[in-house]
Amino acid sequence: MPATDDRFTYAVALADDALILGQRLAEWVSNAPTLEEELALANVALDHVGRARMFYGLAADIAGDGRGEDELAFGRDCRAFTNLLINELPRGDFAFTMVRQFFVDAFNVPFLTGLTRSSDPAFAAIAGKAVKESTYHLRRSRDWMMRFGDGTVESHNRAQQAIDALWGYTREQFEPSAAEARLIADGIAVDRSGLVDAWRSTVTTTFAEATLRVPEDSWTQRGGRDGVHTEHLGFLLAEMQFMQRAYPGQRW
Repeated sequence: MPATDDRFTYAVALADDALILGQRLAEWVSNAPTLEEELALANVALDHVGRARMFYGLAADIAGDGRGEDELAFGRDCRAFTNLLINELPRGDFAFTMVRQFFVDAFNVPFLTGLTRSSDPAFAAIAGKAVKESTYHLRRSRDWMMRFGDGTVESHNRAQQAIDALWGYTREQFEPSAAEARLIADGIAVDRSGLVDAWRSTVTTTFAEATLRVPEDSWTQRGGRDGVHTEHLGFLLAEMQFMQRAYPGQRW
């Protein structure tokens, strides 16, 4: 497989991760517990959507087949998406959303830091912009872990329930795809399997301070990178892609 194909696959996967999580976060607009949190979640969602646009734009440049970012985001079916499963799960309650965000942020900071050192200048440039956002995201989501854990009995219990429900989805973050493995050898991609210790350190330290429990590694869900998704992604795409599907090629 030519290196350009692997670069396309890698860029699309990173874009899919960002777009799908951004869409889930955007669902809190008009539904957040406070106006401040509505604005904060909307801004974090926009950061992820902006990141998706950069990676889709890079993928389009690599492919050179006339498709743009809109075609890649809105013109593919469920099985063509390669986002990690954790990003597509329903938003749940506020604790679920923030625990998921914490797990993703704790991964994204070391991952994007590593990607800034990519031998491919285009990937490195996008990572350089995105890591600044993720550093802020992590500070914010970590603060919420403290507030949940050391808050009321209700907030503590809801956070722990979310942790237990999400834990088995976190391990997929550290499993390189076949295309990714080839790019790692060329110094383009980050070896995500080597980020486990940094991620666990952030999680265990935070949970210890927040009096939350780290679950046992008793189960794992995977398949997102292979296009094998939960039933939730189809419903998300039906809503997200409706306008472009109904009116193909529309421009605002």
